Amino acid sequence: MMVDDIAGLRRVLHGNRAIAVVGLSPNWNRPSYFAAKYMLEHGYTVVPVNPGATEILGQKCYPDLAAIPFRVDMVDVFRKPADVMPIADEAIRIGAGCLWLQLGVINHEAADKASGAGLDVVMDRCVKIEYARLFGGLNYAGVNTQVISAKRPPCPPLSF
Repeated sequence: MMVDDIAGLRRVLHGNRAIAVVGLSPNWNRPSYFAAKYMLEHGYTVVPVNPGATEILGQKCYPDLAAIPFRVDMVDVFRKPADVMPIADEAIRIGAGCLWLQLGVINHEAADKASGAGLDVVMDRCVKIEYARLFGGLNYAGVNTQVISAKRPPCPPLSF
């Protein structure tokens, strides 16, 4: 199912605690590194997927999704749109619950396939930005998050 509303994004971020980050760069100045580090610091399990690295952010790195020896909840994709279909197929095969395509990663065919297989699909959004927007953080810097409430929602529980 395509997820593009506040309630759906909160549900996805709350319920998917183990994130395989496909295309996670070992370079500290890349967006994938920054987003993964942020999610790791906020209690998520981050599993790097990059065939060119053995370890990123102190986590063992895997060459592809099939090599991960445990279940991941979310597949977060930092790859160009043309590379997404095989990743979506692999996310379906491993039983992930969500395919998250980062900002600028738009592939409707792969999204429809994953959605049709029962995965939640988030497209053209950043997991770090959405977490900060929905569970607090962005508004501290004066950013209008477009979420109007007198009460901050509870953050997802930390898992260590």
